[in-house]
Amino acid sequence: MKGARRIMEELRRARVLVLHPDDEDGALLRDHLRRLGCEVAMAWPVPRHLPEEIDTLFVSVDDAPVEEIAATIEARDLALIAIATYESPTTLKAIYDLNAHGVLSKPLRPLGILTQFTLALYRHRYEAQLSAKVRKLEDTLKGRRLVDRAIRLLIDVQGMEEDAAYRLLRDQATAERVTLISIAEEIVAAYETMARLGLGRGDSRAPKK
Repeated sequence: MKGARRIMEELRRARVLVLHPDDEDGALLRDHLRRLGCEVAMAWPVPRHLPEEIDTLFVSVDDAPVEEIAATIEARDLALIAIATYESPTTLKAIYDLNAHGVLSKPLRPLGILTQFTLALYRHRYEAQLSAKVRKLEDTLKGRRLVDRAIRLLIDVQGMEEDAAYRLLRDQATAERVTLISIAEEIVAAYETMARLGLGRGDSRAPKK
């Protein structure tokens, strides 16, 4: 678990954009984050394009174009804290649609800002770790399917036994110092090229993907 000092250092490194009217609440949030040591910018109304350098977003959802913001941040890697005045159905939907990592209630007070900021960064980082694990699993499954397909090609086209086909892939990968998947890709690509040209037995005996 991270120590308190490391948590504070992480917060201070944040590059924050506050999407909030320049009123008392907006000024309080901006000044509090700057006292913490963050690099903070404010904008209102919501700009069409968000700055590329930011990694944290505070958004007042009361009057913000939530759908536009959601579309803008869809491809961005941002921690997001929603700011709301009322717990109305509209507000709750906005928080849900933005996939907010934390929520602040107005009128804002210094107490609570740091807690929600910390929670948002933690949730954002945790979601990123989960996404990375999912992508790794998907890549592993994709590679496994590719290896299986290459083995089936060697069995169907070359008449090899399954164990012999696998050993061929493994030995070739070892000899070339590449992954098993790389050798499988080469075999599948070669087969597909031959099949496209109408050459060899693979054009009529192709195992399906």
